[in-house]
Amino acid sequence: MHSTRQWPKLAAMETAALLGSDPAQGLTHREAESRMKKYGPNQLKEAKQASLLLVFLSQFKDMMVGILIVATIISFFLGEYLDAIAILAIMFLNGILGFIQEVRAERSLQALKSLASPMTKVVREGKQQIIPASQLVPGDLVLIEAGDRVPADLRLIQANRLEVEESALTGESVPVSKTDKSLVTAASADQIPLGDQHNMAFMGTLVSGGTGKGVVVKTGMITEIGKIAHLINEAEQSTTPLQHRLEQMGKILIVVAVCLTAVVIWAGVMHGHDLMTMFLAGVSLAVAAIPEGLPAIVTIALALGVQRMIRRNALVRKLPSVETLGCASVICSDKTGTLTQNKMTVTQASIGGVRYDVTGNGYDPTGQILVENKPVDPSKNESLRLLLHIAERCNNAQLVREEQKQRKLLVLASFQESWSIIGDPTEGALLVLAAKGFAGMKRPQAGQAARIDELPFDSDRKMMSVVDCTPDKKLTLYTKGATEALLARCSKIHWRGEVQPLTSQLREQVLFHAEQMAKQALRVLGFAYKPLIGYKPGMAALQLENDLVFVGMAGMIDPPRAEVKDAIYQCRQAGIKTVMITGDHKITAEAIGRQIGLLTHEGGVLEGRDLSQMSDEELCRSVEKASVYARVSPEHKLRIVRAMQQNGHVVAMTGDGVNDAPAIKLADIGIAMGITGTDVTKEASDLVLRDDNFSTIVSAVEEGRNIYDNIRKFIRYLLASNVGEILVMFFAMMMGLPLPLVPIQILWVNLVTDGLPAMALGVDTAESNIMEQNPRKKTENIFGRGLGWKIISRGFLIGAMTLAAFWLTLRENPDDLVHAQTVSFATLVLAQLIHVFDCRSERSVFHRNPFGNMYLIWAVLSSLVLMIGVIYLKPMQEIFTTTGLSFRDWALVFVAAGVPTFVAGIGGALKK
Repeated sequence: MHSTRQWPKLAAMETAALLGSDPAQGLTHREAESRMKKYGPNQLKEAKQASLLLVFLSQFKDMMVGILIVATIISFFLGEYLDAIAILAIMFLNGILGFIQEVRAERSLQALKSLASPMTKVVREGKQQIIPASQLVPGDLVLIEAGDRVPADLRLIQANRLEVEESALTGESVPVSKTDKSLVTAASADQIPLGDQHNMAFMGTLVSGGTGKGVVVKTGMITEIGKIAHLINEAEQSTTPLQHRLEQMGKILIVVAVCLTAVVIWAGVMHGHDLMTMFLAGVSLAVAAIPEGLPAIVTIALALGVQRMIRRNALVRKLPSVETLGCASVICSDKTGTLTQNKMTVTQASIGGVRYDVTGNGYDPTGQILVENKPVDPSKNESLRLLLHIAERCNNAQLVREEQKQRKLLVLASFQESWSIIGDPTEGALLVLAAKGFAGMKRPQAGQAARIDELPFDSDRKMMSVVDCTPDKKLTLYTKGATEALLARCSKIHWRGEVQPLTSQLREQVLFHAEQMAKQALRVLGFAYKPLIGYKPGMAALQLENDLVFVGMAGMIDPPRAEVKDAIYQCRQAGIKTVMITGDHKITAEAIGRQIGLLTHEGGVLEGRDLSQMSDEELCRSVEKASVYARVSPEHKLRIVRAMQQNGHVVAMTGDGVNDAPAIKLADIGIAMGITGTDVTKEASDLVLRDDNFSTIVSAVEEGRNIYDNIRKFIRYLLASNVGEILVMFFAMMMGLPLPLVPIQILWVNLVTDGLPAMALGVDTAESNIMEQNPRKKTENIFGRGLGWKIISRGFLIGAMTLAAFWLTLRENPDDLVHAQTVSFATLVLAQLIHVFDCRSERSVFHRNPFGNMYLIWAVLSSLVLMIGVIYLKPMQEIFTTTGLSFRDWALVFVAAGVPTFVAGIGGALKK
């Protein structure tokens, strides 16, 4: 019953009556116990967490690992126990690396639980008592005050200057003033945005000022934060593009291996060979088709990418997501705290019809006040000085300076000042404005005044006043508030250095300037004063707040981060669309969108109510045009992300609030802010920005693209070797020749000789034009853009030259098979080590500096040393069936190994 009522539209007493609660006495203990049995505890349900064993076993689910398991079984069947053990070791290494990255299992709901207040103040049977928040039931009477976290969804029945910080839930950066009055609207309660439900206080939000009393209307999983918990639970993560492509490749390799085995067995039987012999030969060929080291090398490349991203302030929580950013085609970003600073800042003032611009960033009081781009000295401008003074005195916030020690060059230490606000962000912005204006000048005598009275802000008067007494006993009333309401209490105006009567013409000019500021999404406050004569303590607001002198207005906004506009431009250059999704008002979202370059045409803004009226098909069409979404709920964000995914986009979703968490989890890659982000958002994400810097996303995209390019490089490298091995083995069998390579040699090439250079390719630097290309399609085949042809052609050349070297050596000495096999082994290894330099570029082996990747140089040298050890060391000769080679043999090896890359390079140059 209590989850479906129209609570915001009901009167306070009607709400209490419907819930069977006394607005003064609260519930009885017996009734509370009865309701606890009916509704259950006020808790968020926990998702069942996977055990560490299941997390580890999940690392072995993908197709490539399945192929290795089959190869292991086949190796045991063939009696090749050393091969089987080596493959098992590779699989185990792959599993451990993935397990380490994912051992921090999803804790989104646990983080949500931490937002619930552990203890709360409640009235039962007329007595105040403190109980665990989990024991609250619908109908309970709850008391809240500044600093409390709201313990359940409440319909307020009393609100005394009550303000609640709801940014984590709604995305609004300014605390919301609350009231106990019912909402008068034709819309149903579920159509009223949470940010507009001013007589409700929601579970998990923070009381920033005042006191209140409310009746519990929703508890547990049916609260607004409970709905988000449910959405997080339902939002299943999709397979990453890389996982999808590797699965595709695994299927291709399986088909190739099975077909080769079948062809070899059929051809052998047709030529009169024994069925069992040909079966074993076919299976050996199938094992040669499988790049056993590939899964481990992919995992290692991703892990190394994680380390590079950490150095660029991006912390990866889920390993396969490292590459996903590389094909992101849309970045959906929350506004507050992501694109903006989440620090209210005065950027403009209007005094006597003159516009003043204010420079500076956030709460740092460093900045200037300008008129027509020229600094203004408040000591020579009485009107400005007066406005600054009112902004400072009619204020309860505190501006706090901290020193943050920062390391430079790991040796020298420097200190950077950090500023923060204690109290209301709006008042904090006014303090910063005053600090900028009064910097370096002697304070007025009134700055030493003492406050002797305060008339707090309330939603009826829409203003706040203080009474100051100077050392010479002069009393002055200072007032700030909504401009229109304040003007109604003024009879005079400070206009161009003089106090004049507030005529209708001057009033219209002031309101015109206020409207112009509001159109820029500025929150506008007016300032006024009057000398007090005949003041008596306890005088009512109506007696004091009249016959005021209007001074001017200040406009503030949560400003964009300095780096955001350039980052969005870089995204556009890289073919990535950036979208703002916020719970804030349309006018604010539109203004920020224009400032940061998101909105370049009309009609690019949609509101939550527009989305609610759209079908899924209509939304899929609309998301291609819209760049800004305002007044949206968590459910709307999910629909937007789903629509983009249905249109084929790879979606990255960024945010910092609880309201962003479901969409962050659903997106192809979820990105959370590390400093301002809630625990809920971080736990639902794949990537955490440690510096809360939107431009870090651009760096992460570049890194993601480079990682994918590097994966393509070493897939090209590894599979060309496998194609060469297959062709050598296949044509040798078809020609009736002995096996040019024994299985242990193939395994050595696949795992060891090729493994080191492949890992070095995994850390190769990006090509210069990587951020000038459009993002690749999510469905793009990993062999696309000519990679398949390059693998086959290079593999054919490597295989042909290896077989030629084997045949020439065997023809000279038909009785020494081991010698010929050693020559083919050395040719295959050396051809691959030369070919690896060709893999560094999509264009040509001559396009990049061969010494641009020193890891690769050392990997190639190490592989050469290991190959020589296998050929010349006695114990290794016995294991790998090799023998020493002569100078003449090596001459043949070097010529045969160099031909594939030389021919490919000449062919590429001719084609160009």
